[in-house]
Amino acid sequence: MKLGLQISSFTWPDGDAAIGPTLADIVRTADEAGFDSIWVMDHFLQIGSVGKPDEPMLEGMTALGFMAAHSTRARLGLMVGGIHYRQAGLWIKAATTLDVLSGGRAYFGIGAAWNEQESRAWGFPMPPLGERFEMLEETLQLARAAWSGEQGTREPFEGRHYRASDPLNSPQALSRPHPPILVGGGGERRTLKLVARYADACNVFGTDPAQLRHKYEVLEGHCQAVGRDYAEIEKSFLTQVAITPDGARRSLTPEAMVERLGRTAEAGAQHAIFSLRGVTDLSKLELIGRSVIPQLRDVGEPSPIS
Repeated sequence: MKLGLQISSFTWPDGDAAIGPTLADIVRTADEAGFDSIWVMDHFLQIGSVGKPDEPMLEGMTALGFMAAHSTRARLGLMVGGIHYRQAGLWIKAATTLDVLSGGRAYFGIGAAWNEQESRAWGFPMPPLGERFEMLEETLQLARAAWSGEQGTREPFEGRHYRASDPLNSPQALSRPHPPILVGGGGERRTLKLVARYADACNVFGTDPAQLRHKYEVLEGHCQAVGRDYAEIEKSFLTQVAITPDGARRSLTPEAMVERLGRTAEAGAQHAIFSLRGVTDLSKLELIGRSVIPQLRDVGEPSPIS
C-alpha cells in the first residue's frame, strides 16, 4: 500500500510570514520519510470541516510548484481541483508544467467541485452540477488528447463548453504515458463512471472497509460496462489521522495505524491519503516514515501508478 499526505491547513505558528518555510520543512520531511504522494486542497477559503473561512489558504497550483522545489521523489497533486476554477486549457498546461518542473511527479487531480460559498465569495461562476460534470468530461477528453504523442494530437477539439483549435502541448509532460489522472469523489452514477472511462486513479472519502469495498465494486462494474481493465485504476481514499508513539489523546499508535490501513487494503484500497493532525510537528512524519511506511510496502495489491 502507498501512503500520501494531504496538507489541508496553513494555520501554523508564527503567522503568515512563516507559511513558506514551514511548508518547505513539511514537504521535505515527508518526502525524505518515504511518503509516496503529497497533496494540497484546491480551495480559496478554508473549508468548514477543517477551520474558519478567514484562516490562511494557499492557491493550490502555485503551492504545488513551490512544493516541487522542496521534494525529489513524492508525486504531487491537488486533492482535488475544482473544475470551474480554471479553463480546460489552463488545467492541462498547469498540470503539464508541474510535471515537467518536478521531473515527472505530477498527479492531475480533478473533480466536479462543490463549494458554492467560496465560488460566490471570489466571483467564480458556478454552473449547475450537471454542467460541471460535462465540463469535467470535456476537460478529461482534452487532457488525454493533449498528452498523446510528442506535442498532443493537434486535432481541433469541439465540445459544448470548451473549444481548442490547435491544442499544442510543448513541453510535453514527462510522466508516461501522461500524468496520472485522478478523479475525486465517490458518486456512483457519474463520478465513478468518469473514472472508468478516463482516469488512472479514483479517490473516495472514509476508511470504513465495507463502504470502500462497495465503492470499488461499483467502479469495477462501470469498468466492465466500458471494456476497461479495472486493475489499471489506482484505488485510493482520503481520511484524517492523529498519531503518537503511545496512542495518547485518542491518537493511533504506529501499530494501530498499520492495522487500520491493512483493513482498507483488504477492501481493495491501494493508496491511503490522509491529513495529519499536528503536521508541523515533524517528528510525527518521521515516526510514520520509520514505523508505518516500511510495514505497508507488502500490504494489499500493488498500485499501477509508480
